[in-house]
Amino acid sequence: MARDPGTSDAAPASRSVDLGTLNRFALENDRLREGLEHSALAALLLPEAELERSLQAVLASPHRAGDLWLFAYGSLVWNPVLSYVERRIATVHGFHRRFCLRSRINRGTPESPGLVLGLDRGGRCAGIAYRIPAREVEIELRLLWRREMLLGSYEPKWVLARDGRETFRALAFVVDRQRSGYAGRLPDDEIVAVLKRSRGKLGTGLDYLLRTADGLAEAGVRDTYVSRLAALALAR
Repeated sequence: MARDPGTSDAAPASRSVDLGTLNRFALENDRLREGLEHSALAALLLPEAELERSLQAVLASPHRAGDLWLFAYGSLVWNPVLSYVERRIATVHGFHRRFCLRSRINRGTPESPGLVLGLDRGGRCAGIAYRIPAREVEIELRLLWRREMLLGSYEPKWVLARDGRETFRALAFVVDRQRSGYAGRLPDDEIVAVLKRSRGKLGTGLDYLLRTADGLAEAGVRDTYVSRLAALALAR
């Protein structure tokens, strides 16, 4: 299954919202960095040399052999913006999906941060594994670094993923608990309240929650945590 690399952050038909766009053009032209350089978070922006070292470490890893599997658990499920040749439902043990990362640009502001999902320690997480062909790995990872790694909020880690047929190594973005954006374990009521009031360059926190709930359901991934938060948000 090949994904159109030009896919954008367009609202599904069931959600009538007006959002910004996260697409390949924006990533190829490093628009997220450009925006951060002129924001209150400029001092937290990782230097390009540090980002490049991180990327090259992953590319040189012994766990990378030919094609690369990427494990997605949040917005990468419904808006991957990457080129891949196969996708599978997969489960990772030792980590769980949680709204534990403050979003101060895309889904909030420095003054009023929103929340987005991170992969945190403990438990298990079902998501989508994308297989990126070897010839495109460096190109696609460079775009992912521009999307996910600018503030150093995540650590790229190799995790063991299982899809019911086999176990394989996959790259995942795990939340870095030492960074300033880490929010820890928050109660459902507080998460929903933050998501409903927050808005950033890519739209509202509520939209992020509902897109993730829809994306997981459409992919065949059952997640009671996200579904519960979505139901709570809509009930209010």
